[in-house]
Amino acid sequence: MANQEIFEKLTNAIVTQNVAGCAQLAQEALDAGIPPIDIITKGLSPGMKIIGDKFEAAEVFLPQIMMSAKTMEAAMKVLTPELERTKVAGDEGTGLAITFVAEGDIHDIGHRLVSTMLGANGFEILDLGTDVLNETVVDEAAKRKGQKIILVGSALMTTSMLGQKDLMDRLREENLRDSVKCMFGGAPVSKKWIDEIGADATAENAAEAAKVALDVMK
Repeated sequence: MANQEIFEKLTNAIVTQNVAGCAQLAQEALDAGIPPIDIITKGLSPGMKIIGDKFEAAEVFLPQIMMSAKTMEAAMKVLTPELERTKVAGDEGTGLAITFVAEGDIHDIGHRLVSTMLGANGFEILDLGTDVLNETVVDEAAKRKGQKIILVGSALMTTSMLGQKDLMDRLREENLRDSVKCMFGGAPVSKKWIDEIGADATAENAAEAAKVALDVMK
């Protein structure tokens, strides 16, 4: 089976919530010598984008979103050991990535994918999960002051995105802003917003997030 055909089948498995089939396809892709990061970015991620777009258009609903997430998790269980085995060795560009979803937001599909991609690119990951208070993020950054840290937060709603400005303000108040890098993402987040709140970067997808984070940390 050609690589592109495998990618298309993986994408379709995500969209159709074919849990067992997606895991099997992930293994077939590995057996075919396809790098796990390519399997994620060219096969799984496009499927999640399609299902996300369908959700926004009210063509599918929360149960379908959750099943697609479960389908991707099944594939990730297959891919994670290989991701760890081929993990990029730490260098001057990597450090600790504190990842989280903003307070009031429980959308964690993209968040988990970004955390996985950051880990695959040599970052140590501290995943705080979803619906995380800004106070918690600041406390965790303060505990590790002196380390190379990037805060990676996501928000899928405009209301939760507004908390990113509050986080930046808190970091300045606690004299932590200069000791951490800050990258935010999510559907409502734009480069204009990042500039407005004084953060360092944003990215449109998980693969880009890893590349941007590495650049920011250099």
